[in-house]
Amino acid sequence: MSGLEEVGIPGKEYLREALTNCSDPQRAIEEFQVENGILLPSLRPMLPLLDLHGVRRLEFHLSVLEELKEKLLQQIDNLGKQEGREKEKKLKELLQKSFPVIKVPTLRPVVMCILKNLDRVEDKYLKQLVADKELYEACDIQVKRQIWRENQALFGDKVSPLLSQYIKEKEELLFNHSDPNTTFFQPSPKQRRQGEVIQKLLNMIGHHVQLYDMVLQFLRTLFLRSKNVHYCTLRAELLMSLHDLEIQEITSVDPCHKFTWCLDACIREKNVDIKRSRELQGFLDTVKRGQEQVIGDLAMTLCDPYAVNFLATSAMKILHHLVNNETLPRDNQVLLLLLRMLALSLQAWGMISTQQFKEPKLDVQVATKFLPAVMSLMVDDQVRSLNSKLPPDDRETAITTIEHSGPPPDAYQAYLQENGVASIIAMYYTLHTARQKDRQGLMRVLGTLANCESDRAFEDPFLHSLVAVLIPLADEFAAEDFCTVVFDEFFLTGMARENVVRHMIELLNHIHHKLPASRLDGLTKALQPMAQQNPVIQSKFQSLEEKVLIHQPSCSQHQDTIDSPLLNVPTPATA
Repeated sequence: MSGLEEVGIPGKEYLREALTNCSDPQRAIEEFQVENGILLPSLRPMLPLLDLHGVRRLEFHLSVLEELKEKLLQQIDNLGKQEGREKEKKLKELLQKSFPVIKVPTLRPVVMCILKNLDRVEDKYLKQLVADKELYEACDIQVKRQIWRENQALFGDKVSPLLSQYIKEKEELLFNHSDPNTTFFQPSPKQRRQGEVIQKLLNMIGHHVQLYDMVLQFLRTLFLRSKNVHYCTLRAELLMSLHDLEIQEITSVDPCHKFTWCLDACIREKNVDIKRSRELQGFLDTVKRGQEQVIGDLAMTLCDPYAVNFLATSAMKILHHLVNNETLPRDNQVLLLLLRMLALSLQAWGMISTQQFKEPKLDVQVATKFLPAVMSLMVDDQVRSLNSKLPPDDRETAITTIEHSGPPPDAYQAYLQENGVASIIAMYYTLHTARQKDRQGLMRVLGTLANCESDRAFEDPFLHSLVAVLIPLADEFAAEDFCTVVFDEFFLTGMARENVVRHMIELLNHIHHKLPASRLDGLTKALQPMAQQNPVIQSKFQSLEEKVLIHQPSCSQHQDTIDSPLLNVPTPATA
């Protein structure tokens, strides 16, 4: 009960001294009880009655203490809801008188309640709270925010596990195809913002700009160290969550707020119209001199996989519209803006790494040469689709298929190897052919993605989407030419990457029963060395092997009953 003496209440030291120096300990104890018990004359006659009923004095005093404590806590909370300087003055006086007993467990809630209701806690109290881990952990979030503002390391200790949890959750989603109807990109922005980590971070930040800035600095640093794009997602989701809560103290000072808000609205509506495009372009064009660092934060916002997915998907929609209307991509201003934002997203890490915040110029030939090549592939897809619906004519069908199924144009293959924006468009065109279940179109371009600039086609968000669109095409894997393109020309070229192996195992989990036996055997042998090096991959690989074994016995048993030559051999006679 340390601290009682400091507020004028006899504590254990007083009692020890009294018992040491007295001639009659029993009498000293009785005097202590009388002097320090509940000083109500009307109550004293009841104490002997409680003694007769076996109610210990400690139990009685604790019950009264709890009742009074609840009343006091309610009074303090009511005081805290008032406005004006008088409130702060009364609370500070209460804190000064009660803080010495903060280490008394039964009285600590009262002190913590006073601290919670103060608009600003003096540094001398905050230092004592930080010095004692037990007291620090017991502080309410309002008090901790004031501590964190002056102690970035403590704040980092609390934030770091949440950031790790967020990244883990995102990665688990990317490697999970248990429900083919639920993909990584399916949830809306508002649904994603309801996640546990986001809500906890919002609670920790409150209305404090300084804490928000600390979180952003953590995200920039971690993104720089790891190149993990999920930190970009968290940066955008956190800002838009603050926007949803109308915490203007923060949103009004974040220069990325209006841009992120506009982009978020486009993603939510799955459309970018002329008005929105002008707003987005206006934000990019009006970055002031001396504030070039804002370009880095805008690039991080655009580097978010959900933003990239939206930009690339929207570009594909516009390209289809241009094909149908026989117009050129270089004349479509919305499309050019989407390409510009994609180019900026690709520079996010480089800008933060070099601290050179300058928007990259989009290669004009992406619009004048590469996109027309993509559109020519789209025209070929439409011709083949239309031809397949016409009355059968073997000669005409063969000619049409040959003319519109050759290798992609040279410009297509050259630009996806050299230009990041071109490689993203090529990746999303490939996903489009798979969604259309265009076998010929998919086989035509999938293999070329192995040569994408900076190996972009082997990044998790794209591989997740690719596996998701290949699973419904399971029947096609019975054909060796399809397997050659999917595995030999694409997946196996990236086998040195652990993430590619994991995505490949996910794909095999769903289509292994359609694969020819020799192909399945070859793939499992190719996967085995990597599985032996990584415990996570090993677990996934073992699960795959179990699935394959469950499927194979029935096949082998069926073969034995039909083809086994032993069936023609007479059974030996018993002796």
